[in-house]
Amino acid sequence: MKHSAGVLLHRRTPALEVLLVHPGGPYWQRKDRGAWQIPKGEIEPGEDPETAARRETEEELGVALAGALRPLGDVRQAGGKWVTAFTLEQDLDPAAIRSNMFEIEWPPRSGTLQSFPEVSAARWLAVEEARRIMLPSQCPFLYRLVALVG
Repeated sequence: MKHSAGVLLHRRTPALEVLLVHPGGPYWQRKDRGAWQIPKGEIEPGEDPETAARRETEEELGVALAGALRPLGDVRQAGGKWVTAFTLEQDLDPAAIRSNMFEIEWPPRSGTLQSFPEVSAARWLAVEEARRIMLPSQCPFLYRLVALVG
C-alpha cells in the first residue's frame, strides 16, 4: 500500500488560511473542484513520515520550511493511499513557487516523454473555501488544523 506524507502550511491574515496546491500534468489540467490538496509525496523505504513530508513539500514548492512540524495524523484517500500530514505556520508568496518536474509518456502510447511540474499552482485559501475545492479525502486535515490552532 502506498504511503505519502506532506505539510499543510497555514497563516493568519488575521483569519486562518491554508496553502493548497493544484497537481500538475495532463490528468489534472481541467480539474479544479476536488483537485486541490496539500503538497505531499511518497515516503521512501526507511524514511520517517516527518522527514518525507518536509522533503516532498520543499521539492513541490521550491522553498525551505522553517520551524518544527506539528502532526495532523493520517487519512486514507479514496484510492487506498495513506497520507500522513503535518502543519507549519509559514507565509510564502505562491507566485514564487518553483515545483520540481516529473516525466510521463504523453500522449499515452505515443512513445514521447514530456516533463510537467508536480505542482501547477498554489493558493492561500480561507478554511471554508479550502473545504469546497480540496480533495475530499484530505479534508479531515483541515478540521484537525482548526482544532489544533483555532
